[in-house]
Amino acid sequence: MASDGTEQTGIAHGAARVYVIDDRITNRNILTRLAASVEEGLHVQAFANPEDALAAATERMPDLIITDYKMPQMDGATFIAAFRALPAGDETPIVVITVYEDRDYCYRALEAGATDFLLSPVDHLEFRARARNLLTLRRQQKLLEERAKSLAATLQDDRSRSEERQAQWHRLLDRLPAAVHAVDRDGKVTLANRTWRSLFGDEAMAKPVAQGLDGCDQEAVLNAKVFDTGMPLAPIEQELVDRLGQRRTFLTTRSPMFDVTRRIVEVVNVAVDITDIRKAEDQLREARHRDRLTGLVNRDRLLDRLQQEGARALRSNDISAFVLLDLDRFKSINDVFGHSFGDELLLGVAQRLGRLLREGDTLARLGGDEFAILATDLRRVDDAVDLVHRVREAFEEPFIIRGQEIHSGASFGIALMPRDGRSADQITRKAELAMYRAKAAGRDGYRFYAHDMNASASRLLAMERDLRDALARGQFVLHYQPQLALADETLVGAEVLVRWQHPRRGLVLPGEFIGVCEELGLIGSLSNLVMTDALTELQGWQKRDLPVRLAINISPAQFRVPGLELTVERILKDTGVDPSFVEIELTETSVIDHTDTALESLRRLCALGVTLSLDDFGTGYSSLSYVRRLPVSKLKIDQSFIHNLTTSRSDRSIVEGIVQLCHKLQLTVIAEGVETADQLRILREMGCDAVQGLYFSAPLPAASFEAQFLDRRDAAPVIPLRQRR
Repeated sequence: MASDGTEQTGIAHGAARVYVIDDRITNRNILTRLAASVEEGLHVQAFANPEDALAAATERMPDLIITDYKMPQMDGATFIAAFRALPAGDETPIVVITVYEDRDYCYRALEAGATDFLLSPVDHLEFRARARNLLTLRRQQKLLEERAKSLAATLQDDRSRSEERQAQWHRLLDRLPAAVHAVDRDGKVTLANRTWRSLFGDEAMAKPVAQGLDGCDQEAVLNAKVFDTGMPLAPIEQELVDRLGQRRTFLTTRSPMFDVTRRIVEVVNVAVDITDIRKAEDQLREARHRDRLTGLVNRDRLLDRLQQEGARALRSNDISAFVLLDLDRFKSINDVFGHSFGDELLLGVAQRLGRLLREGDTLARLGGDEFAILATDLRRVDDAVDLVHRVREAFEEPFIIRGQEIHSGASFGIALMPRDGRSADQITRKAELAMYRAKAAGRDGYRFYAHDMNASASRLLAMERDLRDALARGQFVLHYQPQLALADETLVGAEVLVRWQHPRRGLVLPGEFIGVCEELGLIGSLSNLVMTDALTELQGWQKRDLPVRLAINISPAQFRVPGLELTVERILKDTGVDPSFVEIELTETSVIDHTDTALESLRRLCALGVTLSLDDFGTGYSSLSYVRRLPVSKLKIDQSFIHNLTTSRSDRSIVEGIVQLCHKLQLTVIAEGVETADQLRILREMGCDAVQGLYFSAPLPAASFEAQFLDRRDAAPVIPLRQRR
């Protein structure tokens, strides 16, 4: 491969020659490698300056030119015009590379004599197909010229054998895969090879070509141009209808045929059938705009459609609705049943949604479990609501995947055009804000975009900035809430709770920032910080012979990340804490939503020597029969049940049942949120093992917790929890 005008060595005699012209070295190298890969033995020369390419062409003409349009020395149109002015410069096909926004430049290049253009960044398959096609056409054109010269010389040297030579000439033409025919000044077909006749029929030769070929209105004009100028025309694409009525695409060149007196007697047309190539290119372009799994249009095609609809909205009073929907609990289904199972569900969702839409509506898959619907020509806002209701009703019927009934709902965000904007970016962003608001309000709901959502998004951005700053500046502090044995009200442990010491707002409770940290992906950093600081504090207490077991919460979001046990092991090693004094609290959802990965992670955590407890029990979907499969040692009853313990018989029965069954499963039971003496009395009567709550103490800073609970002489030693493997 040659570059910057240098000659390539080792090229076979007669090999096709390709020029690549681009002033940028990276683009030039890419195009040069692409050109060299088109076929074996190509001679590729690369030029940074189009003037150097013109100079090289005066010595030897290339068979194909690939050129950029925007170049500092001269633009693509100027170069093409200069090249076409060279002797035989009209015969070489020229392909112009331009970016999508430069179509005007491309049209100028075509007017100057460019054969074709490609959009940058260049699609490699499309580049090779077009280059190979143009090189094939050029070879056949050159072969035809050589045969024409040979025939003319033969006729001039030996007229007595002209009929034999003409027969030989016809046989040669019939072997060409291109469709070749010649027309005289009256437009009559005087010669046609076998390929041409098989495509258009013998009867087409009896008529002027403009009448005999359907779709060839420009034929007479283009042939007349060759008769007038005596110069061949650059290859052009044209569509013709064959004798079977099928529309086909050809790349055609037109060259003059001279008699012995150098008078133009005919124009020879050489047409290469590129129908299959164009179909393949169309299929490739279409595939780039389709989702591979579902066959729906993808995000790029949808954005184009939205942009078109935005322009139409300026001229119409109709409403268009952009509905963004995100499947609920899809990740849980993926984790439990596997990704191929999840793919089948996505395919089922796409098919069910497709049956609900009207003709003209657009359904797209944006990626993952996100779909979008663009419904146009709506008369009322309620039409968009009706659409969402139809989708929700369709989702009420379970999906049957591999014999399993799967119930899946969705959260919807709706933005209206033109009310909420006319650009694709505005509409997609606002629908996304509405969808997140719907998810936050609960599953299987919908929200229209409202202006206050922008304010919420701005507050979220400000919160993100402050949280990142808080992590960097160490603004998070730990408080400790004691856990006491009900038998004698002695200390058996403490739950570690994080607070944000905000420089302006003061102490911020976790309810305001934990969810945001999970959404922003900061929860892992925060959890690691909490565990490190808590175990560092515990290490100091242990050195002073102040034993206490610390219960540390792990977010469901962090539990989804592989390698949690490695993080815990590293922090234990760094702090030197005895792992038997460390309790990891997991929520129901973090376990139940990720069954396959959860059990393995739990076993690995237990292998480190830490104990595990299940927090907020009763608020999720698990049952005690499910819990018995987990290697947990303690179960914490959610405070919502404790709050109603003295007023609700059903909550009291639930708590009593949990305590009894936990003891049968050899689980320690702790009640959280104990605030009154009556609650404490009832729990003691039930046989609950331990409690925590405001009745004994609010969460305290480390120093206060140490003074009030660890320095007391009646503090109980750490009670070993029942280990379950």
